[in-house]
Amino acid sequence: MTTTPFGIFGAGGAGIWQPDPTFYPSPRLAASAPREELAYIVTLNPDAIGGDGAARPDALVVADVNPSSPTYGSLVGRVEMPNAGDELHHFGWNACSSALCPYAPHPHVERRYLVVPGLRSSRIHILDTKPDPAHPRLVKVIEADELARRAGYSRPHTVHCGPDGVYLSALGAPDGEGPGGIFLLDHERFDVLGRWEIDRGEQHLAYDFTWHLGWDTVLTSEWGTPSMVEAGVNPELLLAGKYGHQLHVWDLRKRRKVQSLDLGAEQQMVLELRPSHDPTRAFGFVGVVTSLKDLSASVWAWYRVDDPVLGDPSARPRPGEEWAIRKVIEIPAEPADPDSLPPALKPFGAVPPLVTDINLSLDDQSLYVSCWGTGDFKRYDVSDPFHPKLTGNVRLGGITSHGAHPASGPLNGGPQMVEVSRDGKRVYVSNSLYASWDAQFYPEGVRGWVAKFDAPEDGSLHLDPRFFLEFDGERPHQIRLQGGDASSDTFCYP
Repeated sequence: MTTTPFGIFGAGGAGIWQPDPTFYPSPRLAASAPREELAYIVTLNPDAIGGDGAARPDALVVADVNPSSPTYGSLVGRVEMPNAGDELHHFGWNACSSALCPYAPHPHVERRYLVVPGLRSSRIHILDTKPDPAHPRLVKVIEADELARRAGYSRPHTVHCGPDGVYLSALGAPDGEGPGGIFLLDHERFDVLGRWEIDRGEQHLAYDFTWHLGWDTVLTSEWGTPSMVEAGVNPELLLAGKYGHQLHVWDLRKRRKVQSLDLGAEQQMVLELRPSHDPTRAFGFVGVVTSLKDLSASVWAWYRVDDPVLGDPSARPRPGEEWAIRKVIEIPAEPADPDSLPPALKPFGAVPPLVTDINLSLDDQSLYVSCWGTGDFKRYDVSDPFHPKLTGNVRLGGITSHGAHPASGPLNGGPQMVEVSRDGKRVYVSNSLYASWDAQFYPEGVRGWVAKFDAPEDGSLHLDPRFFLEFDGERPHQIRLQGGDASSDTFCYP
């Protein structure tokens, strides 16, 4: 027998096709799979942003998350990018459980490559995690001019492994303006195939995207164009309500926008999208960074109006009215002495929560919310998505509170990117948002760290005192777990 990247073949040419064992038909099967032993983390070097290129490049590092290992809670691998100043941010796998969907044209791809964009440079790095998952190898770099030439986009952000290719969002056009959107890479050669949208209508701003594959639906959120975000929060744009405040709903097959859900201009920066993992359900959650009314942050639930639980199953919505959205969580700002606040917040005399990331467990029961401003990390029971119940809260860092970890003294930054293990028992958080925004809200400089929480079934949260990664001169952002995690995969079977 011989093994190829696409399966196992017997003598005489008889084929025995073997799907990747880390592809799972359903979220239930994914949750019962072996736990992760490694975590992949991208780090940025803030000194390289806007510098002369002599600074140390950004990197992808590998952490040992196996508690039985002698190197548990330490970094065991590192690969640096070839250029300085990329600002690595979000990243993802080339292939995942969506390859098992009934209509997937590439069912025998494997979860092998990490697709790692530079949000500032617009380069896209391809890293091979085989044969040694702890020591990935850089095998390809897609330059910014190729992305611009083939897709018309720049500043790639979110990466999702789809059933027919690798999908990425982009904040805008090569000139730093809009519109932003979605483009595709192919599964095998990682060539840029082109822009995904056929008809975007009036959609201009972009940020995250997600999908309900069983409903042939894509949803996209809004932040701002590169010119609106790269120098930090622009107070004039913010107070004028110019940052993103809509979700857009798209027909996945036709690649056309069919509906927009406007949260209102006071709801500024509609960011991370977390859909239900159960493919028979059509709802999800999105975080909003701040409200112009009172600096509160919020989480909203979107849903189909004919969802069997949240909507009216007898409803017959007209085209363009199939989806609705409502606020389900509001987190208030905290009063503070202006002398303790960074210049950007002194006029307000308060610390905004700044919800910058959320994540949903695979069983759709627990929602985790990062409040990067106050330092709170919250766990909600969302078994009733319209009525979340707060069940756990831990404060780490924060603009004024500087909450401590058992393995450290007072921290700065706050829980930001959050990732949840497939079985829902472990949660990992990092503390850097975006270099220019870090400087506005934490002008003393974000000192990078990654922490881990245990998340028992009673709904509480407990810091693991044995797991605390500190980064000297670097800042960690997104975390991906070996074999997949709660935000990496989409499932087509309940």
